[in-house]
Amino acid sequence: MAALDGPLTNGLSRTNGPINGNGDLHHSVPTESPIPFDPAVFRSYLLQLLPPIFGASPEDLDSIFDDDFEERVSRFAGEGGGVVYVVKKKDDHESEDAPPTYSYKLTTTLTYDPSHVTTIAIIKRGPMLDSTSPLATQLHIMNLFGSDDTPYESLHALISCAMKPYFEAFVGARGGGKDGDSKMGIPVTKKKFAELELSLLHLQQNVEIPETHLVVHPAIQRAVEQARQSGQRPSISDLPSNLLNDSSFLNTLQNQVNQWIKSIQTVTRLNRDVSSGTASQEINFWLSLERALEGIDAQLRSDEVNMVIDCLRHAKRFHATVSFLADTGLSDAMETVRKYNQLMKDFPLNELLSATDLEKIQEAVVLIFGHINRKLKLSPYPIRRALPLVEAISRDFNEQLLRVLTSHRLLYTPYDTFERLLSQTMAIFRTWDDHMKEFTNIAREVQRKRGEKFIPIKVVPAHAKLQDRIRYLRDWRKQHEQLAVMTAPTKGLGGVGSEIGGIDMEAEVKEAYEVMKRIDVLDVSMEGSEIWAAAENAYNERVARVENQIIARLRDRLGTARNANEMFRVFSKFNALFVRPKFKTQYRFSEAYHMSQMRDLPPISGAIIWARQIERQLQTYMKRVEDVLGKGWELYAEGQKLQSESSAFRKKLDVRPVYDAWLHDIARRDMGVGGRLFEIVRLRGGGYQLAVNFDPQIITLFKEVRNLLWQNFQVPHAITNMAKDAKRVYPHAVSLMETVRTYGQTLDLVENNKGIEWLVAEYRNEAQRMVTRGMNIRWDHFVSQYETGRYAMSEGARDNRHIQFVREFASVVSILQDKTNSVIDLYKDLLRSVEELSTCPYTPEAFRELLGKIQAAIDRLNLEGYANLDHWVAELDKRIEGILLQRVTHVIQLFCSEFERTDDHDRREAASLTSKRRDKRAKNDKSSDGTLALTPIVHEIRIQNQVIFLDPPIEHARAVWIHQLHEWLGTVCRLRRIQSSRYEIGLQMQGHTVTDLTYTSLLTKFEDDTLAKPFALIEQKVQSLKDYVAKWLQFQSLWDLEAEYVFNRLGDSLAHWQQLLTEIKKARSTFDTSETQKSFGVCVIDYEQVQARVNAKYDAWQRDILSRFGVKLGNAMKEMHAAILKARNDLEHHSIEGLVGAPRRF
Repeated sequence: MAALDGPLTNGLSRTNGPINGNGDLHHSVPTESPIPFDPAVFRSYLLQLLPPIFGASPEDLDSIFDDDFEERVSRFAGEGGGVVYVVKKKDDHESEDAPPTYSYKLTTTLTYDPSHVTTIAIIKRGPMLDSTSPLATQLHIMNLFGSDDTPYESLHALISCAMKPYFEAFVGARGGGKDGDSKMGIPVTKKKFAELELSLLHLQQNVEIPETHLVVHPAIQRAVEQARQSGQRPSISDLPSNLLNDSSFLNTLQNQVNQWIKSIQTVTRLNRDVSSGTASQEINFWLSLERALEGIDAQLRSDEVNMVIDCLRHAKRFHATVSFLADTGLSDAMETVRKYNQLMKDFPLNELLSATDLEKIQEAVVLIFGHINRKLKLSPYPIRRALPLVEAISRDFNEQLLRVLTSHRLLYTPYDTFERLLSQTMAIFRTWDDHMKEFTNIAREVQRKRGEKFIPIKVVPAHAKLQDRIRYLRDWRKQHEQLAVMTAPTKGLGGVGSEIGGIDMEAEVKEAYEVMKRIDVLDVSMEGSEIWAAAENAYNERVARVENQIIARLRDRLGTARNANEMFRVFSKFNALFVRPKFKTQYRFSEAYHMSQMRDLPPISGAIIWARQIERQLQTYMKRVEDVLGKGWELYAEGQKLQSESSAFRKKLDVRPVYDAWLHDIARRDMGVGGRLFEIVRLRGGGYQLAVNFDPQIITLFKEVRNLLWQNFQVPHAITNMAKDAKRVYPHAVSLMETVRTYGQTLDLVENNKGIEWLVAEYRNEAQRMVTRGMNIRWDHFVSQYETGRYAMSEGARDNRHIQFVREFASVVSILQDKTNSVIDLYKDLLRSVEELSTCPYTPEAFRELLGKIQAAIDRLNLEGYANLDHWVAELDKRIEGILLQRVTHVIQLFCSEFERTDDHDRREAASLTSKRRDKRAKNDKSSDGTLALTPIVHEIRIQNQVIFLDPPIEHARAVWIHQLHEWLGTVCRLRRIQSSRYEIGLQMQGHTVTDLTYTSLLTKFEDDTLAKPFALIEQKVQSLKDYVAKWLQFQSLWDLEAEYVFNRLGDSLAHWQQLLTEIKKARSTFDTSETQKSFGVCVIDYEQVQARVNAKYDAWQRDILSRFGVKLGNAMKEMHAAILKARNDLEHHSIEGLVGAPRRF
């Protein structure tokens, strides 16, 4: 309808009126003119579309909108145009360093050029464009990438990732049946898509065969062309005679011939590794090589080449001509390639690669192996290349199967469809295996007839893992369906109740199945296998709850059954579940199995013994029936029924199928005592691990054989010999497994205790040397040399070196384990002591005790002979140094804080001078918890023989403080260093002296002024004391000065006298106070003794000076009074009249 409505909306092709049945017009309607398409709409659409695709700004796209833009758009929008292209082209630059620039153009014709970076194809969906509707609904946009060597990869991605999946999604959504699709040609279309995808893939994978063009001398070329024009056969007579004798011309020809030989040899010696790449690459390589060789052969038969050879023969340069004919190897290469291509031509590989369903894949497998098996007898294609070719075909076969099966989403399909697909897939695998056997036989026969070097005919199929997964998946889905049927609401257990034990069985089973649906069940990679295992475990956990509840219900029903008929009715209701492992009364899940394990009975032998015990018990019961009913009881109706049931049950107890299955399994497995002693195993979490290359199944094998022989089974001779070999090496294998396990655990201990690596390095290296030695030993040596050691006559006969290696390796690993465990315990105690160094009380005794423990541990390590002890002790000493340096730093900070702390009331109480005795020597005051404190030093200002002095002097305080600091630092610095070569018994190594036996060097390792700070504080405190004491010592002048000397110095200047009195009053504040001491924190100045005497002396001086000042002041007052009185008298005698009459001048 859109196609029909389009012309009407655009006003095209409309009649003047409706037409009646006779073709007459009833009335006329005026025609509407077509609505032209507006190019501006297309322009705005391009400006929104192209910038993000091209990575360009709208300004860069101006070159698209040239003068012809509107005309091109109009043609494109009309009925004529169907597509238009927008090309982004890279511009050429003379300089390679210049940044790239691009140009853009709009065109209706598509061309290919390497400079085209991107091409956008804009395709109309309808016949015309309507500017009134959104263009996004009227246009297709396709990005055609460029700037590649070839467009094959882009086209392949476009077909395989977009067009083909879109078509298949449409066909799948339409839901047509297979017959309906065939009628519409959908399978043919699918095949064409697959073939196109395959062709593009082949174009990518083709090995480029270099094209060889033989360059001919221009003179030869001209002569040949002239001869052809004249209709004559070219010959050397057409060349000038002087040219034939020209040595430079002949040398040029000879050089050209040599170049031809090298070029041809490049092609004839070309080869490829068939094990790399795909099968199509191998096939295309030989087909392309044949075409290239035929092209070279055609050039060699040309007139130009023949004339060159004739010229060289005429000049008697036979060396060049003979070399040209013999050294190229063209004829041999062509012969070989032609024979090889008997196999490669018409190879039906494309039938496999383009197959769209399982039937086509199976047909392709039959065609491929039919072609190989038929042509391999005719073509001399080497068997050593045919085997990797079949492996490559197996990879293509695996990928094609995955592609087809993945498209069906197996777990989402109904069970019938699932079973049909997987049955068909298993049939395909059987077809492959059958043809593979035929191929193997033919390859062996051909190899024998050709006399080729013998190689084992073994093909490792790439689809083996997929085959195992599909087989397992099929069984798993079958069991799930049986469980789902039984838990459905209308079937099976519906009568019992959908909920048993508080869980909804149907919902639980569905949720368990949903876990599996979320994963890719066909992913057989390592990661995919891990995901499958995790999902299956989650499924089993959910299903196990349902099974346990059903089993409990079944047991309850059986327990309440009153007779056998009721039991059989219960079994008939649950019979569909008896195929599941949990519902089978199997040997593996019985108590007898666990008892057999305790008695060291392997599984198969235990199952056979268990079945025979049940059979004997059945015979006993049947004998009792005969004893009760008499002979011929089986002739009665009920007896016949019992007899048939017992016979059927006896058939179930037949152990022959179990034994045959075991034989088949052993024959299928590649078991044997061989290979290297050790193997390196890759761990899942990354890394590698040493393991013993010994299959535990071999141990089970010889136990099975031993018990089966006791049960009178005829075990094949090959399996018996294999079991004997396993029995011979069993003790050594178990010893090696235990030794390797111990070795791995010990290395884990060393890894978890990083500090002991150096100590046990020698023992570890010895173990590694043993492993290196054992890597070259094979299990075959134990088997072949066992008899010699077994039948040695003398008790002191030396064991062979391989058995001796096992013992030595066990001994070395045992020593490594013992040494590691011993040093770990010692190392933990040692680390505990090292850590306690940072928290122990700050006393020499505490430090010496801990360092003594550390040194004792080191001495023990030394006496036990651990390696690298010097280096290890040096590292430990650095760690101890770091801890002690922190303690010393903290002590210095504590000293500074104590030294800077001002005096408080408690300190004055502690240092109260009740006794008034000064300490001659200050000592460190250490509290019971190990903290440190400084005791204040008391200095007394005394006067004796009229001399004031300080007792003890200030220098004593400095000496005491520095001594206290040295004592605090010496607590750590005087400690003896740990040593690696010291013994508790005092043995000293001669000629070995240790330069630094203590930790005094710690004082040189402060990075800042930590050590200088306490000395600076001491000097500051000493200076403060000096300044204060100097004030008291000034009062010595009270006794030293003479009164007359002071009076004479002052003279009669009352200002000096007044200044002195003021200073005396001010200085009195120093001693005229109720305090008797001055505290400086860590130092106290006591001035009680001198205070009273200085005060009395000061009072005497003050009284003398004050009285003398009074006398001076009285005299001065008298003199001033006399002067004032005299001046008054003089003024009174002068007359004011004379002064009044005098003229005034201003």
